[in-house]
Order: sequence, then C-alpha cells, then structure tokens
Amino acid sequence: MGSATTLPHVYSGKVRELYEAGSDQLLMVASDRVSVFDVVLPDEIPDKGRVLTGMSQYWFDRTVGIVANHVISSDPADFPDAAGDVAGRAMLVRATQPIRLECVVRGYLFGGGWKEYTARGTVGGFPVPAGLSQAERLPTPLFTPTTKAESGHDLALTATEAADLVGPDVYEAVRDRSIRLYTIGAARAAECGLVLADTKFEFGEFDGEIIVIDEMMTPDSSRYWSLDTYRVGTSPPSFDKQFVRDFMDSIGWDHEPPAPAMPAAVIDSTRVLYRDAYERLTGSSLDDWYGPAT
Repeated sequence: MGSATTLPHVYSGKVRELYEAGSDQLLMVASDRVSVFDVVLPDEIPDKGRVLTGMSQYWFDRTVGIVANHVISSDPADFPDAAGDVAGRAMLVRATQPIRLECVVRGYLFGGGWKEYTARGTVGGFPVPAGLSQAERLPTPLFTPTTKAESGHDLALTATEAADLVGPDVYEAVRDRSIRLYTIGAARAAECGLVLADTKFEFGEFDGEIIVIDEMMTPDSSRYWSLDTYRVGTSPPSFDKQFVRDFMDSIGWDHEPPAPAMPAAVIDSTRVLYRDAYERLTGSSLDDWYGPAT
C-alpha cells in the first residue's frame, strides 16, 4: 500500500480531489467514485480513476495544437514528493479561473435532448427538424450548456442565458472550442467503431487565454455507443454510466441523496465498460497506463 497524498487539500468534487502543488499548479486526482443524476453513489468502480486520467491525457495530447489545455504532466516523476501513491490517477495541472458553465455538445438525439425534443421540438432551445427518432444523428452538433452546480443538479441554459451568465465573448469562445473538440472526438471514435453521441467540456482562464480543463471525452463526461449495436430508434448500449443509471432507475430511486448501493454485478460490468472504452479508443491496454491494476 502506497503513501497517501499530504499536499494541502483545495477542493473535493464529485469524482476528483484537488491539491496545491506549487505556484499556480494543482495536483488533480481522480477517484473511483461514481456520480449519476448529480449524486455520488456509495460504491466505487475499480479502475475508474485510472481510465478517466488515461483517457483524458490521450485526448489532451491529440488536441493540444487546436485547443490549449491545463495539463503539465501525468508522469508521477514530475509530481511533488508529497503527492503520495497517485500514479495513474493524477495530473499536475495549471490553476485556472474556472468558467462556470458545463459545455455540453450533442451530436445525437438522446437523453435530455430527446426528452426536450419530444416535448417541444427543440434541443437546448434550438429548433430541430421534425420527425427525428431517438438516437438519430442531429443535422449538426448542438452546444447546449448547463449551469455548473457546486451541489445538486445542473440546470439547462438557453444560449441567451448562458451568454448573460459568462458574457457573450466567453460564451462564443467556449461554444466554438467545444464543437471543434467534439468533432475531433467523434471522428476518432468512428475510426474505433464507436459513436460519440454527446460529451461535455469545462474551461478556465489562464494568462488571459481560455483553455480546456478537468477531463476530456471520458466515459464519465460522454456517451459512447458501439457502431455494431447502434440502431436509430433505440436506446443503444453505452460505454459509460448509462448502465448504472439504468439500474438505479429500474429500482425506482428518485435521484435524490442518499443513493442506494449497487450490486457487485453492476459494479463489475461497469468496470469492464470503462476499461473497454479506454482500450478501444487509445489502442492500448489500461494495464500499460501508469500504476498497477486494482
């Protein structure tokens, strides 16, 4: 058993912990916690923190020439001595001023977008052609931001509301960056036999520049489907938390804390999905990523 992190603790998120790591630097550590419907569940998913970190690093590396990001290093050799045993689950990152939006991009009609469409014929307040089916590809990817809640549920925003919240220039900057990143991610996913149905990004300001922070196109922040099982008009099996969401809905949970426990079969199956998503997209075994398998 390795040593615990003894760096000054800054913040606890639903999944990640932040620690001070020097001037304008943070150590961001991904746990194995899982959050659905904006509630952290009592059970963890083994390997999840390593998948989130490894996959984020993969995407940050692929897109850094297009949209700058906050990563300094995910190599444990570059971490402060007090970092402890966080290999594979941690990144040394630049400290930024976060932009208070969850930057959601939808490429397919599903989830909350499908519910809005069936009720009002719109997605994120944007008009969408009539006659589309569940899981159908949208004519163009849509930027549908939400609030970034410290606790509880994020709330959907119209384009006008989001621009009022962060300012028109910042809104346009994160919208354009989000759609560009989604387009890159969707193209790579297709090469790997996957559909990137939707995803969300977070941004911060560093030295006057808007950069992408937190995680990128992981199974926690995205909905991936296999092209082999994807069918329009269905709810395709996904490589993300949908398996957990479906279980929670099947037992009648009202999406309010405290959340019920998950059976071992759900935990094990979700672990397999996370690992599979990482390995299909990166072309590498998770066991080759920093740190031993858990």
